Amino acid sequence: MCWVACERGARLAELHGDRGLAERWQGVADEIKWDICKHGVDERGVFVQHYGTKALDASVLLIPLVRFLPPDDPRVRATVLAIADELTVDGMVLRYRTAETDDGLQGEEGTFTICSFWLVSALAEIGEVTRARELCEKLLSYASPLQLYAEEIDPRSGRHLGNFPQAFSHLALINAVMHVIHAESGATHQFKGVAPSPEP
Repeated sequence: MCWVACERGARLAELHGDRGLAERWQGVADEIKWDICKHGVDERGVFVQHYGTKALDASVLLIPLVRFLPPDDPRVRATVLAIADELTVDGMVLRYRTAETDDGLQGEEGTFTICSFWLVSALAEIGEVTRARELCEKLLSYASPLQLYAEEIDPRSGRHLGNFPQAFSHLALINAVMHVIHAESGATHQFKGVAPSPEP
């Protein structure tokens, strides 16, 4: 998100005619991107939770969504598919594996609704449109009787956990549906989407 702040700051400075500030902010954004691409990828070409680990983290699903890298970058595809295959329970996305990450909390977590919708969007971005649609339909089936979503969902029982309703989950839902619609209509990689919801 530091890269997003600097890159968007550079764009805003450019829009306001401050070329010097735009160049400074863009320089910092470029430095952050270079460092992450050099140190934040494992030997498989998958972006990891932090430097020096192989642990996955759902927040890296935002890489194509915030345009840190284009969806056709091999590292993006490898990362999205690794999360889809290794950081899910019955298709629903965990933030990270609690056994691999010391977050200071005891016990396990449910799957995160926002992260699961991020996966839908990211799958659509990399061209896995059928898989994106199937996951989106599955997520829609977990809606509460009020058609609202909590922060987390127990993938085994479908029970909503945590904050309810969770606004960020619904922003990610809207983005995910729009990504699927645009991908199915052939507008892949052109959809800008709503500003991504913040990481959990």
